[in-house]
Amino acid sequence: MTPKPAGPPDGGWGWVVAAAAFAVNGLSYGLLRSLGLALPDLAEHFDRSTQDTAWVSALALAVQQAASPVGSALSTRWGARPVVMVGGVLTSLGFVFSAFARSLLHLYLGLGVLAGSGWALVFAPALGTLSRYFSRRRVLAVGLALTGNGASSLLLAPTLQLLLDTFGWRGALLVLGAITLHLAPCGALLRPLVLPGDPPAPPRGPLAALGLGLFARRAFSVFALGTALVGGGYFVPYVHLAPHALDRGLGGYGAALVVAVAAVGDAGARLISGWLADQGWVPLSRLLLVFGALTGLGVLAVGLVPLAGSQEGCRGGLLAAAGAYGLSAGSYAPLVFGVLPGLVGVGDVVQATGLVMMLMSLGGLLGPPLSGFLRDETGDFTASFLACGSFILSGSFIYMGLPGALPSCPPASPSRQATPPPERGELLPVLPVALLSSGGPRSTLDTTC
Repeated sequence: MTPKPAGPPDGGWGWVVAAAAFAVNGLSYGLLRSLGLALPDLAEHFDRSTQDTAWVSALALAVQQAASPVGSALSTRWGARPVVMVGGVLTSLGFVFSAFARSLLHLYLGLGVLAGSGWALVFAPALGTLSRYFSRRRVLAVGLALTGNGASSLLLAPTLQLLLDTFGWRGALLVLGAITLHLAPCGALLRPLVLPGDPPAPPRGPLAALGLGLFARRAFSVFALGTALVGGGYFVPYVHLAPHALDRGLGGYGAALVVAVAAVGDAGARLISGWLADQGWVPLSRLLLVFGALTGLGVLAVGLVPLAGSQEGCRGGLLAAAGAYGLSAGSYAPLVFGVLPGLVGVGDVVQATGLVMMLMSLGGLLGPPLSGFLRDETGDFTASFLACGSFILSGSFIYMGLPGALPSCPPASPSRQATPPPERGELLPVLPVALLSSGGPRSTLDTTC
């Protein structure tokens, strides 16, 4: 039998897992962010409204996130490796099926249900496995993996526009089906890791496998509620940032440039945010609150770019707003998943990731169609981005209920600080006297307050 390691290896094969999670993130959320470039072509081809075509991306987001607990439960039972590989095949089949669509219903089924189900099987198991491989550098590793979103958007946005111009939307979807098939070899790289504190046997029963008992913990419930509200606006720029730029008269490649600028800011900020979080200077929950609020303000700024004035002035203003949004959203993303091990412990992090994705699906399902409805009613996306930015700000304020989100007392002396082992969760309630974690993350919370 292979002996259990003393804790997360904090490196080694973990960096290979980080590379696999990087590719998984890029071929899921990065591709979804760029897919908005194809929505105007779909609306024109099927002679449907912006609200109707927005359901294509909204369903893909919603199914991907709503079914994430299923992916987490399956990976808990059979391991992340086979689950992610099957998910990659399903995603590819969804794009190929959609390339032959004769109506929007076919796209709803192909991209929304089939590809969305495949994405549900890849993201949570990959990111949960990555969190188990790291302790002291966990948020940095998660941030590195999540830069796949921005890097993929940077490459896929102009590539997708070129494919649309050259082959039309059907040919573009066929090529994307071939690209997303690479999720399967990414899953093969997710080597299983057994850690102290893991349950001796997989959980029995559907409720235990899904991890629904985590909602009994107050901190996790507060986090889940805030994240669900944030999801109501967080994904709107994924779907409607490019159409918003088209409405402002920037043209196809100008809209792709706006998406690329947001992607560059997003990717760079994820690394910086991950490094900053791992330094232990500020509690993760406080960083989550701050960057969540800044993300909401960034979405508001995108919507408030004036329509009047020269096209160059509008281009510059929209590029600046998109860059600010990308920086704030990128800083927020690794903290959402980096704080989970501290709230639930490493042993439950895969299930917690799936549950959070499911709650965000409520916003992912309602946000883009609401944005499309407001655009159809008002003639532009200004009201859409204002409403969705308000959702993000509301969810960020709920994060104030997390441990350490707000200063509550002066820092304790180093001799009185207690840091529980990382496999138990550094934000879980502990007694003032606790075991010190060897090489684990430094606690920035005063547990004696």
